[in-house]
Parts: sequence; structure tokens; C-alpha cells
Amino acid sequence: MGKIICLMGKSCAGKDTIYKRLLADRELRLKKIVPYTTRPIREGEQEGVEYFYTDEDGFQRLKSQGKVIEDRAYHTYHGLWRYFTVDDDQLREADDYLMIGTLEAYRKLQEYFGMDRLLPVMVELEDGLRLRRALDRELSQECPKYGEMCRRFLADSEDFSEEKIAQANIARRFVNDDLEQCLDEIKDYIRVGISVK
Repeated sequence: MGKIICLMGKSCAGKDTIYKRLLADRELRLKKIVPYTTRPIREGEQEGVEYFYTDEDGFQRLKSQGKVIEDRAYHTYHGLWRYFTVDDDQLREADDYLMIGTLEAYRKLQEYFGMDRLLPVMVELEDGLRLRRALDRELSQECPKYGEMCRRFLADSEDFSEEKIAQANIARRFVNDDLEQCLDEIKDYIRVGISVK
């Protein structure tokens, strides 16, 4: 297997847009790892694109089969939501992969695959801009979940604390206040990272 590029950052920092643009880049030729979740599908999402959607029974079944690489559980305003990565048929030996994850997921993937297989891409954006984007996204939903939006925003401060970033040995960060410049910097970083195997 080649490298796994783990795209990380607080909610509404632009990870989804960057993820789609990186996957579309023909020069990088990255394959995607689609994570799993037990949360409800959002308007505009598609099964197998953003996530594979399942329920708690599906999660427990995969876990009992030893296929769950890493998982995170969040007690939301709407119940327990899990996000997890599964060792399924998505990974092939020679390819380089791109996935969106958290710091916690990144560290568990390091343990599972080894540090030399992972390449972290930490995306950052000023909190006020992130909050505006989060509110705009919720306003576009048929049934906005403002409580969950606020919970996620506050939880990000702890999940992406400077201490945790340092513990994960992430030295390079990318500020997404200019999308094109941010993408160019990330692409250059990935090109160098995947050339070292």
C-alpha cells in the first residue's frame, strides 16, 4: 500500500471542498477511503460518497468481525453517533489514498498501518469564519440542527487543542483563507510526501 493522506481540521474549515478538489486532481491520482457513520444522512449526501451509513447493529457487527480500524463515538443532541474506518475492500497495495479524519482517528491509523504510511494534512481557518460557514450549512438543511452545530464547534476546541496536535507530531498546517493558495500548498506537500515510500 502507498500513503494514506489524512485530511484533518475543525468543522467547517473547508475539508470537504479540499477533499473533492484533491480527488479530482489527475496528477495526484489519489483514491478515496470512505469512512462509515451511524449518524443520519444529511440532505445532499449520498451513500458511499461522503460515508457508508449504517446503524449501531451494523457497527457492532463489523467490530465483532475485527474489521473496525478506529472509531469515535459522540453523544450528540440527537443520540449516539459513531464515525469509524473499516478494513474493507477499499485498500489496495500500490495506491495512495485520501481520507478525512480527526486527530484521534489519525493516531489510531498510525498505530494500525505505521507512521511511515500516513501523511497528515491539517487545515485551519479562523473561528469566526468557521462559525459563519457552519450556520450557513445548517440554514440550508430542511431540519437544521443548531444544538449539534454548537456542540461540534465547541468540541473542536478540545479535539484540536495545541497539545493534541503536538502529540500527533503534526508540524505542517495549511490555512484555508484563500482556497486556491491553500490547495497549491497542500498539493506540493502531498507530491513530496507520496514520493517518499
